[in-house]
Amino acid sequence: MAIEEALRIGIDLGGTKIEAIALDGSGRERLRRRRETPRGAYEPIVTAIAALVREVERELGARGSVGVGIPGAISPASGRVKNANTTELNGHALDRDLTALLDRPIRLANDADCFALSEAVDGGGRGARSVFGVILGTGVGGGLVFEGKLIGGPNSIAGEWGHNPLPWPRDDERPGPACSCGRAGCIEAFLSGPGFTKNHERRTGERAKAVEIAASAASGNSAAMASVEIYVERLARALATVINIFDPEVVVLGGGMSNLSAIYERVPILWKDRVFSDQVDTRLSRPVHGDSSGVRGAAWLWPPPTA
Repeated sequence: MAIEEALRIGIDLGGTKIEAIALDGSGRERLRRRRETPRGAYEPIVTAIAALVREVERELGARGSVGVGIPGAISPASGRVKNANTTELNGHALDRDLTALLDRPIRLANDADCFALSEAVDGGGRGARSVFGVILGTGVGGGLVFEGKLIGGPNSIAGEWGHNPLPWPRDDERPGPACSCGRAGCIEAFLSGPGFTKNHERRTGERAKAVEIAASAASGNSAAMASVEIYVERLARALATVINIFDPEVVVLGGGMSNLSAIYERVPILWKDRVFSDQVDTRLSRPVHGDSSGVRGAAWLWPPPTA
């Protein structure tokens, strides 16, 4: 099989599916495949990833670089996966195991980092020197990109803003809802999809999905509109702290909650009072690649041959 150096293969490992994409040197999609994620044990997941890479390469008749996005991170201390929602990965050296199976170096990154990288390279943050990519979904994550490269950090947690406390909390926000990390009052507990729906239920007694609340708000329902406004104001506070620290040119939002249209009108207005500057030029952007950003970003973990 020929070695095509410009070919990048990205793998997005999720709790329910493993998706693969192959990009050429210009970032054009050559092939995309998806398989169910095996559950219950680590080894079947590793085998499934390797098999999917080989399948893509057989169809294209070429080998390429491989990047993998995972719902966790590699611990610099142990070299093993930590903090993964797909718990079968935790405690295992996934990059080393895939390197052995596929006979080439493998690059791994957190799935939110992959989202940020994809949108920075050729998405909502294209052309910007600094980008903060945000995931607002079942959880809340983020990734930092500077001059086209991910900022990793010595602890492999750069951009993990979701497990900081919600800033400038009001009295009725203390101590805050319980978070998946074991603490209370985290940004994720307020701004995740479940956090949004739970807040709406606490306020109104109505149990509804996020999309249903958003639709009700769009149709003029006052209770739903109030829930959306509360969410938007909290998001503005949370993003203001990131701007105060990282000062990105662009913030790109992804995940299901990023579909709230009110975010893009209201947040840039509301964060002005929280950012330590007389003017805020940071741009808030929708994602260009949407749900595909994770797998595309995994492919972009390897730079182009000319880089």
